Amino acid sequence: MPGTGGGGQAWPAAEPDFWRQVVEQLSTALMVVDPAGRILAVNSAAERLLGRATSAVHGKDAHELLHRDTDGGPLLREQCPLLRALTEGAAARGEGDSYVRGDGRLVTISWSASPLTDGGSFKGMAVLFTDVTGDRSTRRERAAYTSALEDLNERLTLVAEITDVLGQTLETDDALVRLGRLLVPRLADWAAVDLRTGSGQVHRVAVTGPAGRDARLEGGRERLPETGEADRSALVQVLHGGDPVLQNEQDAQNEQHAQDAQAAQAAQDETEATASPGSPLAAAHSDFLRTVGATSAITVPLGSSRQITGALTVVRTDPAHPFDAADLEVVSDIGRRVGLVIDNARRFGRQRAVAEAMQRNLLAPLPQPGRLRLAARYQPAPAGSQVGGDWYDAFELKDGTLALVIGDVVGHDLTAAAGMAQLHGILRSLAWDHTGPPGAVVDRLDDAMPAITTVPMATLVLAQVEGDPHTGPWTLHWTSAGHPPPLLLLPGGDAQYLEAGQGLVLGAPVGTAGGRPDATHPLPPGSTLLFYTDGLIEIPGSDLDTGLDRLRRHALALAHTPLDTLCDQLLARMPPGSTDDVALLALRLPEL
Repeated sequence: MPGTGGGGQAWPAAEPDFWRQVVEQLSTALMVVDPAGRILAVNSAAERLLGRATSAVHGKDAHELLHRDTDGGPLLREQCPLLRALTEGAAARGEGDSYVRGDGRLVTISWSASPLTDGGSFKGMAVLFTDVTGDRSTRRERAAYTSALEDLNERLTLVAEITDVLGQTLETDDALVRLGRLLVPRLADWAAVDLRTGSGQVHRVAVTGPAGRDARLEGGRERLPETGEADRSALVQVLHGGDPVLQNEQDAQNEQHAQDAQAAQAAQDETEATASPGSPLAAAHSDFLRTVGATSAITVPLGSSRQITGALTVVRTDPAHPFDAADLEVVSDIGRRVGLVIDNARRFGRQRAVAEAMQRNLLAPLPQPGRLRLAARYQPAPAGSQVGGDWYDAFELKDGTLALVIGDVVGHDLTAAAGMAQLHGILRSLAWDHTGPPGAVVDRLDDAMPAITTVPMATLVLAQVEGDPHTGPWTLHWTSAGHPPPLLLLPGGDAQYLEAGQGLVLGAPVGTAGGRPDATHPLPPGSTLLFYTDGLIEIPGSDLDTGLDRLRRHALALAHTPLDTLCDQLLARMPPGSTDDVALLALRLPEL
């Protein structure tokens, strides 16, 4: 193959054997094939890489002789990129093809092919190729390592999310709903939670599947008795302090067979002492696994070995993606965290029940003087401590006048509830003992509050309904210590807020000049008067005027309903999002 330099001198390449020597000395394997794909020549590097001598490959079909799939089997000609390049007569390259050596071992190659022409006629391809088997193994190892890191990161992220999300609630049912949403479908196809009830029974309280919460598979009202450790069910073993259990499809089948055998044995035994094997609890769990089509399942305790609250079971239904040991560790960690959340929620529930009972017991029964009718409601806050300092009261004074009180102590905890009880009792005593106007009574309460209560600040309305309780006429005489104004619903279909009589909140610095303001307003026959705390009108994200307008609109719509219905519906129509407790006191005047 002659050549000339820039000066017209002949290159050494003009030597007849020069290019043959270059090819033989190449460290890269070279193979020349004709347009049909038959091997015309290979160099020494190709012989070494393929483990085949030139005489063994010359004239052979390169695809049939060398090309294989990744398992070493034959590859269709239509799938061969080199044959496709020969057909098109165009340059091509490939990565990751498998060639078979003379000793039968597969090598992974990277190749590049260039067309060979002579006078414009296509003569075949020159194919350079290298062994990248080691590189491929390294890439596979790197990919496997990366995948393992990604899986670990996903598991750690899931555990962190569960810890964060469940830590935001103290309601058991809410916690279980959130848990199901996090586990399905990210980790499992199904998740079930069984809780101990404290009376030696177990209740399946939550089942979450691909479509969300599935009440059909939950326990409903059924409480199944716990059984002894002789029961070999994974659920029973875990509830009795056993290690977390990973079951594959065969394990689940073995457990079902064991349960069937135990049930048959129990049926043959006439005594109740052997009722443990094949127990209803184990049978219910096996039925669940069979119903959802479990091929792999993990059951772990909720809580620690010292305090097992229940059990968590997660299920996969795809046999190609079973749980593994890493999943078992993650689910076990989740179980410990969920158990702690549920235990805290249960303790909080018990404390809340006590606090609520205390709060309600501090609210005295309502009188029903003459033809005047009273109704009241107290609704704990939907979150947080669930109790607070909101209260109402109604009682008759020495002269028969009806006194009405609505109040709110700063805070939303047991301290606020205790402060409410203190103010409640002191105000009753002062109002009973003092015959002056409401403003003067509240002034005396404000003076006494720092000395004999722990209340730092509070709001209230103290009102007196003056007039004969049977025949009227009636007048409202009141004062307000920074409290939302009473709402008067008139029989003609109108409503107005009684905004007069406003003074400073209790506990605020008060000047020496004058006392608290008082106000009066006639109460027409057939009217309804509403006292309420700010939890009824203040919703996060909404201003006070919007809350007052909403209350006025709903109250007018309910003005002709029975008094108890009006109170219930006003609470029911509150928009979601309130974080405060609510006290509501309603007075209805008779029609004359």
